[in-house]
Amino acid sequence: MPTARADAPRQEPVGQDAAPPSVIPRPTGWTAFEGRTALTRATRILIDPRAASATALPAGRAELPGPARQSVRGLATRLRTEIEEVTGIAPRVTGDRDPAPGDIVLTLTGKGAPGAEGYRFDSRGPIRVEAASTHGLFYGTRTLLQLLRATADDRREVPRATADDRPAQAIRMVHLDAGRKYWRMPYLENLIRRMGDQKLNTLLLHLSESEGFRLDSPRFPGLADPEHSYSRADIEHLKAFAARHHVQLMPGLELPGHATVISETFGIGFGSGPSPCTAAHTHSHLTPDWIIDMTSDRAVAKSKEIVAEFADWFDAPLFSIGAEEVPGQLADCPRVKDRLASDPDVSTLGDLLNRYINTLDDVVTSHGKRTAVYNGSEHLPAPRQKVHAPVVFLTWEGTGAEPEIPGHDEIAIGPFYNTPNNYHHLYPDEPWMYDGWAPSSAPDMLGSGVTNWADYNFWADDGYFEQHMAGPRAILADRAWNSSATPDTLTAFRTRATRIGDPPGTTPAPVPPRVEGRPSHHWTFDDASYPSGWTWAGSPGNTLYAEDRAGNLPGTSYIIDNPTPVPGVRGRAWRFDSDRDGVGFGGLDVAEPWTVSVRVRATARTGDQVLLSSAAGALKLMQHGTGEVGFTRYGEADHSFGHTLPLDRWTRLTWVATPGHTALYADGKRVGAVDASIPLPLRSIGTEKASLRGDLDELVTWDEALSPAGIARLG
Repeated sequence: MPTARADAPRQEPVGQDAAPPSVIPRPTGWTAFEGRTALTRATRILIDPRAASATALPAGRAELPGPARQSVRGLATRLRTEIEEVTGIAPRVTGDRDPAPGDIVLTLTGKGAPGAEGYRFDSRGPIRVEAASTHGLFYGTRTLLQLLRATADDRREVPRATADDRPAQAIRMVHLDAGRKYWRMPYLENLIRRMGDQKLNTLLLHLSESEGFRLDSPRFPGLADPEHSYSRADIEHLKAFAARHHVQLMPGLELPGHATVISETFGIGFGSGPSPCTAAHTHSHLTPDWIIDMTSDRAVAKSKEIVAEFADWFDAPLFSIGAEEVPGQLADCPRVKDRLASDPDVSTLGDLLNRYINTLDDVVTSHGKRTAVYNGSEHLPAPRQKVHAPVVFLTWEGTGAEPEIPGHDEIAIGPFYNTPNNYHHLYPDEPWMYDGWAPSSAPDMLGSGVTNWADYNFWADDGYFEQHMAGPRAILADRAWNSSATPDTLTAFRTRATRIGDPPGTTPAPVPPRVEGRPSHHWTFDDASYPSGWTWAGSPGNTLYAEDRAGNLPGTSYIIDNPTPVPGVRGRAWRFDSDRDGVGFGGLDVAEPWTVSVRVRATARTGDQVLLSSAAGALKLMQHGTGEVGFTRYGEADHSFGHTLPLDRWTRLTWVATPGHTALYADGKRVGAVDASIPLPLRSIGTEKASLRGDLDELVTWDEALSPAGIARLG
C-alpha cells in the first residue's frame, strides 16, 4: 500500500497583513503559515521515474512562450547543484515515492494544472512543487531558491507557505540591442540566469541595425565581422543555455529600414544603382541606403534569403523583422513613384511596405514561426495591402496599458525603453511601473518587455547598461507575472530584490584592471574610421567617431546636433555649440585616484557647462551658480575651485583626484583644490541639458594621480 504523505500538521494561515514573501516576482495565491521548513543533510529531491524524461503534459503546452526543453530529471539534477551552491547541502535525486520532512518533491501533473508556466508550491512539510510542464516546475524551484537565499542566515530554511502561482502575461521579455552593440557571451549568460530567476521567459536579441549585423554565416561573407558577431555554434550554445533557464532566444533583424550594413554589403539600398533616392527622401541624419529598396526584385529576394537563413538558426516561436520608421518622404523618390505607377498591387508607400512585410512573413511562417514587427507601418495609408493578421506587433508607441493595433496580437515595449544616452535620455519610470502600471489582460496583449537600445553607446561597457536595466527588469518581472496591486513601496521592493541577490551560477562582472604608468583613455578628436564590425550609417557630419587611442572606450556624437571638426592644438578638435551636442562613451565610473587633462577653448559663458558626466557626478568647465571650473556629486554638492576658464584661448585643464581631495591645474599650474572627490565619470561628454560652448582637443585620463611634475610635462 502507498505510504501516507509526510505533510506538516494542519496550521492556520498567517494574517493577510503579512509582509510579501522574499520572491520576485511576487507569487499569486500566496498563503503564509507560521514557522519554517529546513533543509538538512538528509534532504532529497524526489521525482517520479515514470516522468523523469518528460518535459510537459498536454495541459502544460502552449504556443507562447514555446515548448519546455528540459526534462524533469534534468531539472532535478540542476536543482541539486543550485541548492548545493546556495546552502552547502547536495540533495540526492531519487525516484523514492515516500517523502520525509525537508525533502523536495517535483511532480509533473495535469490535475488542476495552472497553465503552461504556472505551478503549485507547498512548503509546509516536504517541499512540493507541482506543474504541468517543466516551465512550471522550474519556476517553482526559482521560488524555492529565492526563499532559501533570503530567509535565514544559513540559507537552509524557507517559510511555510502555499501558492497557486501563474503569470498574468504569457510573454515577459527583455529586448537587447545587439545590432549597434556587441555583447560578450559572459554578460549574455548572466542576463539569462537573472531572467530565469525572475521568471522572464523571452530574450529578444535585436541582431541587426544600420551600424552592424551580428550573425556570422558563411552564406553571407562580409555581412558580419567574425570578431564582433555570433556564429551558428555561438547561437546553438546560447539556445541550449537559455533552454536550461526556460528562456526563449528570440531573434530580431531590422528590415527594410535601419539596414545600412545590409544595403551596402549587397548593393540593395535606395541609394544604390541608377536614379537613386536622395537625402531628401530619408531622415535628415541618414543616407538613402539606410533603407533596403523595396521596389527591387533583387533586394526583396536577398531579404528573403537572409530571413530564411537565420530563421533556421533559432527555435523560439517568434521571429522579428523590424519594419518600422520607414520615412514617409520616401514616397516622393522617383524610383518609388515609378513602381507605384506600374504595379497594380500597390498604390502607396504603405502598400509597398506592407507587401514587403507580408513577403517576409511568408518566409518566417514556412519555418514554423510567427513574425513580429515594431509598430509604425499602421501610420502609412495602405489601401491595397494589409499586414497579415498573425503578425505580432512590438508596440513602442502608447502606454502599454491596452492594445493599440486592432486585429493583431501585441507585446508592449514603449513604456519600458532604456536608451541611456544624452540625446534620447530614455529611462523606464520605475515608480510608475511599480505603483501605477496595470499590465493588460486583454487576449491580444501577449505581454510586455523592458527594451534596451544602444544608440550612441556602440562600444559601451556591458555593465553600464546593466546598471540601468536591472531595476526596471525586476519590476517588469514582478508586475507582468502578478498584476495585482502592489502591497508595499518601491523602496521596500528594492530592498527585497537586494536581499534575494543574484541566482546560483552568476559570475562576477569583470573589473577592468587599473592602468599604471600610461593613460587609460585618450581621445584626440582627429578623423578616424569606425572599427571593424561597425558601419557608419549617418549622413555627413552626423554620429562622428571619437577614437580612443589609449583604451577601449571609443564614442560617437549624436544625431541632429553634432560637434563640428575644426583645427585643434594638434590635428583636429571638436567644436560644441549646443546643449544637444555631446559624445556617448558608456563607460563605468572609475574610483579615485584618477587624473583628467583636456585642451579647451571656451567661446561663451552659460550657466552650466559639463565636460564629463555620469549618473553620479560630473566635471564642470563652468559650475552652476559660480561659473567656475568645478565638479558635482549629484544630489549632494556642487564644488568650485575659484578658477574661471578664460574665453577664446586654449587652456589645458587638469583635475587630479585622490579619495576626499581634488586639485585643479591650468596650463600646468595649480589653481585650486577642494577637500572632496567623486569617481571619474565616463558616461559622456556633456549631459542632455548642459554641454559646453567651445572647442575640445586631447582629452586624456589616467587611473592614478599624476604628480605636479608629471602635470607640468603635459605642456
